[in-house]
Amino acid sequence: MNRPIRVLVAKVGLDGHDRGAKVIASFLRDAGMEVIYTGLRQTPEMVVNAALQEDVDAIGISILSGAHNTVFPKIMALMKEKKMDDVLLTGGGIIPDNDIKKLNELGVGTLFPPGTDTSTIVDYITNYVKEHRNF
Repeated sequence: MNRPIRVLVAKVGLDGHDRGAKVIASFLRDAGMEVIYTGLRQTPEMVVNAALQEDVDAIGISILSGAHNTVFPKIMALMKEKKMDDVLLTGGGIIPDNDIKKLNELGVGTLFPPGTDTSTIVDYITNYVKEHRNF
């Protein structure tokens, strides 16, 4: 790869708990990735537009509010509309297993629960980008 992997980390909606997102952003940076953290209270449109502007390889959504069944499908739809088919949409937070399965079926990547080893997340993003992005 000729440049660092670029990841956008975002908190969507009214969820004001961003400690986990900041921790993940820090670990991704430590792994050599370039991280854009958009901060709190983003809309799906804001996230996708920022991802386009920053030419990211992956979008990571941190969600603890229970709105995952609304947020992830909306972001997926916007990504498809913008032809971002090779950009990974992943994330983590409090998401029941049944909902994870449904979101994966929609095309959302692996979703990580609290306590996931950060090296697992780094490896997942790295492997996805190597397989799906061409730069």
